[in-house]
Amino acid sequence: MNENTIGEEVVDAAIAVHRELGSGLLETVYEVVLLDELLNRGLSANRQVSIPINFRGVRFDEGFRADIIVENKVIIELKCVERTSPAHKKQLLTYLKLSGMKLGFLLNFSEAMMKDGITRTVNGIH
Repeated sequence: MNENTIGEEVVDAAIAVHRELGSGLLETVYEVVLLDELLNRGLSANRQVSIPINFRGVRFDEGFRADIIVENKVIIELKCVERTSPAHKKQLLTYLKLSGMKLGFLLNFSEAMMKDGITRTVNGIH
């Protein structure tokens, strides 16, 4: 499965979760429910995955934690904020660069319509 196919499933799953739960819940609620939705769709996914950083030849395991990684190819960063900021988008791009992954999604479950809360971010693919 390539990144774009996985991305389509991620978007569909996020919309399904938002449609059923609505907005206004805690980020962790969306995280566990979205993970379950992805797993039920037959995808391999894990939450709170530690991603190490290599700096000057030294590996630091405390790099960052990805909210969800799907098929070891796509990072999902969840937010429940009134409005995402450029800093949130930069954070996801940094995660992609550090992990070597090419596709990520910033999902803001606080939007009234989930489609307005989806930001697709790429690192070297089109």
